[in-house]
Amino acid sequence: MKILVTGGLGFIGSHTVVELQNEGFEVIVVDDLSNTSLNVLDGIQNITGKVPAFEKLDLRDKDKVQDFFKRHHDISGVIHFAASKAVGESVGNPLLYYENNINTLVYLLQELQQKPEASFIFSSSCTVYGQAEKMPITEDASIQTAMSPYGNTKQIGEEIITDTAKVTNINAILLRYFNPIGSHPSAEIGELPIGVPQNLVPFITQTGMGLRNELSVYGDDYPTLDGTCIRDYIHVVDLAKAHVIALQRLLNKKNTAKVETFNLGTGTGSSVLEVIYAFEKVSGKKLPYKIVARREGDVVEAYANTDKANNVLGWKAQSTLEEAMASAWKWEQKIRK
Repeated sequence: MKILVTGGLGFIGSHTVVELQNEGFEVIVVDDLSNTSLNVLDGIQNITGKVPAFEKLDLRDKDKVQDFFKRHHDISGVIHFAASKAVGESVGNPLLYYENNINTLVYLLQELQQKPEASFIFSSSCTVYGQAEKMPITEDASIQTAMSPYGNTKQIGEEIITDTAKVTNINAILLRYFNPIGSHPSAEIGELPIGVPQNLVPFITQTGMGLRNELSVYGDDYPTLDGTCIRDYIHVVDLAKAHVIALQRLLNKKNTAKVETFNLGTGTGSSVLEVIYAFEKVSGKKLPYKIVARREGDVVEAYANTDKANNVLGWKAQSTLEEAMASAWKWEQKIRK
């Protein structure tokens, strides 16, 4: 079966391509290379022994999306990663996020609704829950007003998919990620932030390499045990495997609704300081950091109730925080050689 992976050379996308190819799927990747490198294809090939088909394509170009589906009419499923994803950047440049995250989704669904049937996996986010009222967060938790334009694009995206699935032959699974970290154990692929990292772990590893003078911890006065924000950090390989399982569920018609939703996390919350200490343990390095003011758009804590993913999907995160940090550090060391 041929599977389209949009944003397939990005962090989560590339790891998912690896897992798809390991399961025997034929993969075609589209990516505009705005936040990644063509070299990722080499990493995928080194791990799997096979290079996926690739097209450089900006999904904001509706005509090119239409042309792509005319040429690839035999696509059985789509895993849609392509999106801008930095909370802070979205606050400063909301229109970029609405164009890139909403328009591209609409253009993809317009093509898929013309098919007799289509399976669609959506890269969503725990940001749709906002500051959830209780922990851990279940899929039934109410959707709160988004705290950033990025979070809002994920809420709107889920609504668009749900409305479309009701009246078309599209079946979809919405995967709400918590905080993906780490890299493939081979260190052939990993997180490749362009410019200053927007996420905690690459900033930690870059600081560990001496590329950054120190790490900024945004606030130590939150109502948590050590005063820093709490998140659910999930190893990217565990996350990638969940996408393959979700896709197989749709392709094998095991889904019980047109649109299903699953939280993907470990079920455990870790504070920013705990992540720093985990890095220090696996790297043997002391990390310079300073406490600075809170950052707009950050929630106090967010970690997943994973019962539904565990019991219905038959998927469970396997890696520990230290294992994920060790893989991230191994990757950082490799790319700086």
